[in-house]
Amino acid sequence: MEFKEKTKAAILGLKSKIRPFFADEYFKSAIAIWLIILSLAVNLIEWVILKIFVKSVDFPIILHYNVFFGVDMMGNYKLVFVLPLIGLALFLINFFLSIYFYRHKERIASYLLLMTALMIQLSLFISTLSVIIINY
Repeated sequence: MEFKEKTKAAILGLKSKIRPFFADEYFKSAIAIWLIILSLAVNLIEWVILKIFVKSVDFPIILHYNVFFGVDMMGNYKLVFVLPLIGLALFLINFFLSIYFYRHKERIASYLLLMTALMIQLSLFISTLSVIIINY
C-alpha cells in the first residue's frame, strides 16, 4: 500500500508541474501546435520506416551517396538511426527556443523556428528514404 501511495503522490506532483507548462499561451496558438504536430509526425514516420526496412546485417551498408563521388560513407546498419535522432535533437532545440521567443513577444521568430524544424524533418525524411532506396 505504501508504494501505491508514493507512486500516486509522485504522479500528482508531476502533473502539477507539467500542467502550468502546457497552460501557457504558446500552446493555444494553432500555428505553433500544427507545426509541432507535423514535425513530430514526420520524425515518428522516419523512425517507423527505418525500423521496418533496415534489418540487422553483418556487412556495412551505404549511409551516404553523392552524385559526383558515388558512395562516400558506409557503416553499421545502426548508424542510419542517427538521422531521426539528429532531427529530434534539432526539433527540441528549435522548440524550446520557439517557446522562449514566443514568451518575449517575438511571435514571427517563434513560428520561423518551428517552420525550420519542420523543414529539417522533411529534409531528413528525404535522406532516410534515399538511404533505404540505395540499400534495398
